[in-house]
Amino acid sequence: MLWSRLFIPTLRENPAEAEVISHQMLLRAGYIRALGAGIYNYLPLAQRSLNKIQAIIREEMDAIGGQEFYLPALNPAEVWQESGRWDVMGDNMFRLKDRYGRALCLGMTHEEVMTFIARGEVRSYKQLPQIWYQIQTKFRDEPRPKSGLLRVRQFIMKDSYSFDLAPEGLDVAYEKHRVAYCRIFDRCGLEYVTVEAHSGAMGGSQSQEFMVKTTAGEDYVVISKDTGYAANLEKATSRPVPPAEPDPDADLAPEEVHTPNQKTIDEVAAFLKIAPTSLMKSVVVVTEDERPFLCLLRGDHQLSETKFQTAAHCGEFRPAHPEEIRTWFGADPGSLGPVGITALPILIDEALRGRKNMVTGANKDDYHLRNVTLGEDFQATFHDLRQVAEGDTDIDTGGPLEIAKTVEIGHIFKLGYKYSHSMGLNVLNHDGVETPVIMGSYGIGVERVLCAAVELYSDANGISMPVTIAPFEVVITPVKISDPVVREAADKIYADFKSRGIDVLFDDRDMSPGVKFKDADLIGIPYRVTLGKKLGEGIVEVVERRGNVKHEVPVAEAVAWVADRVAAAKSK
Repeated sequence: MLWSRLFIPTLRENPAEAEVISHQMLLRAGYIRALGAGIYNYLPLAQRSLNKIQAIIREEMDAIGGQEFYLPALNPAEVWQESGRWDVMGDNMFRLKDRYGRALCLGMTHEEVMTFIARGEVRSYKQLPQIWYQIQTKFRDEPRPKSGLLRVRQFIMKDSYSFDLAPEGLDVAYEKHRVAYCRIFDRCGLEYVTVEAHSGAMGGSQSQEFMVKTTAGEDYVVISKDTGYAANLEKATSRPVPPAEPDPDADLAPEEVHTPNQKTIDEVAAFLKIAPTSLMKSVVVVTEDERPFLCLLRGDHQLSETKFQTAAHCGEFRPAHPEEIRTWFGADPGSLGPVGITALPILIDEALRGRKNMVTGANKDDYHLRNVTLGEDFQATFHDLRQVAEGDTDIDTGGPLEIAKTVEIGHIFKLGYKYSHSMGLNVLNHDGVETPVIMGSYGIGVERVLCAAVELYSDANGISMPVTIAPFEVVITPVKISDPVVREAADKIYADFKSRGIDVLFDDRDMSPGVKFKDADLIGIPYRVTLGKKLGEGIVEVVERRGNVKHEVPVAEAVAWVADRVAAAKSK
């Protein structure tokens, strides 16, 4: 491809609306342009990279027996109503009606449609197992689009679905996808971690996320560098930092203490001259089926939504309303505690096991109780309810933990029978008995792979794209294109690269070397072959974009030199 024929609208400065690195660089390098909030045009460079990412995905999915589909983005409401997710998805789903008033939506994912197909066509265990996948546009009515392609309203996803007769088959399909995903992300040149995660609205028993560490991320992951343990913050476990001060050891009775206008944990701790770790925090929540719960945590800890959902066996939940709290506790938030409470279940976090003589609300406005002990002054059931906090250590080894910001690039789920039961997907088993099919669901955000690469491999001069997903693998840069000798040499190198199947860009513009070098660095081509002053000596300069490493290579060896390194990168 000749640069003069290619549409690459580069920018010299960071656009004001771009806050994260990937958004800045993809705009500056001429990969993307915004059409609306969370809606982007993919220009030629982006499209070339996205096509390469999709090609890698297809190769690895086909290698595990995946069969590619292409399903409608426009879905009738009925299939989503069958699964129950028409209501669960809420405002995140784009909804519309056709000219006859029939309800439709734009697909956010395709579990329902794949189940619909399988229900109509798969009737016997002899047709199982199946792995079906597609690479298709999805839609989400994102309330706050931001961070470029990381939070958008239209996006490309690879989603696949496995269908098996028994859980053992699902285990095999799940592991196949896990290994395939590792190969995909390895081939895309990413540094990532695989973490235990919560299935959320997808449902199911087990899930793992593939995450890339970046300050642009909105998810937090807990990582042990010593053991390799990694889990989403909402699901991670750890040893808590020990309390800042010991509990009073005497056998003490609860004692009411006046705490006027002291509502928060920090305010009460400062007023009573104790550490926040000596207080029990009361969090009152109500599940979607209107069951209230009192959750007790150490004063410096936060409730994990995911862990509460597990403990309460619930889906969505909300904070209790002030009038509800007044009815159940006889006091306003800031003065709540477990003593005397029998109207709702009490869940207590494991970090409070063995603690005694702690401070908690007295269920009387502007009063707290000292010397409150579980088992003596109130009853509760222990659960792991808290989020991991800074300074916590590995639950098994006691080693240090890192809490890192990350962006999700892939997610795999064991769906189980969620959709089979709700939508009636059954087959005849070996004995001729109708049996529900067990399913898995597996997704990759295609644009997120591109963004993750840019987040990981950028510097002040632009992008340093991995060889396998770069829009071009090498750029030829003649310093003086008008010189016939230089042009002839450049044309030959260009032809030789093409004959070897190398994806090559020829910068044939009659512009200054500085402009050409800056543009090449900006758009992230892994190798640059520069024909400059030493061409007369039979030497060209080959620059590795990552690290700006320069090599002087004989002209006759330049193509082979680059081709060998491209091949090595692709073979890793």
